[in-house]
Amino acid sequence: MSELKDILEGTTLEEGLRRVAAAYPGQVVFSTSFGQEDQVIADAIWRHDIPVRVFTLDTGRLFEETYELMDLTRARYKKPFEVYFPRPEDVEQYVEEHGFNGFYDSVENRKACCHIRKVLPLRRALQGARIWITGLRAEQSDNRKDTPLLEWDEQYQLYKYNPLIGWEYADVLSYLKDYQVPYNRLHDKGFVSIGCAPCTRAVLTGEHPRAGRWWWEQSQKECGLHTHS
Repeated sequence: MSELKDILEGTTLEEGLRRVAAAYPGQVVFSTSFGQEDQVIADAIWRHDIPVRVFTLDTGRLFEETYELMDLTRARYKKPFEVYFPRPEDVEQYVEEHGFNGFYDSVENRKACCHIRKVLPLRRALQGARIWITGLRAEQSDNRKDTPLLEWDEQYQLYKYNPLIGWEYADVLSYLKDYQVPYNRLHDKGFVSIGCAPCTRAVLTGEHPRAGRWWWEQSQKECGLHTHS
């Protein structure tokens, strides 16, 4: 890990992506939720033809605007990305036990829904990978402020590379503008972090960027995809 960390320190986004792709050919993946940060990384991968497999998780409860962006992005770059869905039998069992919107009833129910719709599909998507690239930034939440550039993910048994961890939100916006990267139009309506439609609202002036996620509960505003060793 120290050797890989050394070759990533001080690199630009493009350089870092190229180096991990070269270090682990065919074993580097990028998970995108089509948020602003992820669009930055996807642009760098596709515009520079860096050999990284790109995938997304479709929970079945996404905003229509997110689906629109998926098609717009595909048309813009003409590059493939894989889509992973939750297993129908898992969703059916959850709805039978908790109802369609049972995630509002308790944190436990919400995390169970996230586990079915996100964590389990992610496990399938990460099979065979050695490096998982994410769009995490330190300032997104208190839970992410100490996240390193490169970390070992015990849960998935691979290295997680967070090339934007030191970026500020202004850096992201500047990149999107400079390279005319398509982004979710909900961002222009006060949505900062965009997840499932029933679980996301716009952020009010002065609120934390993650305040719009699972706004009805007092939690760490995480879904279980990202843990830190």
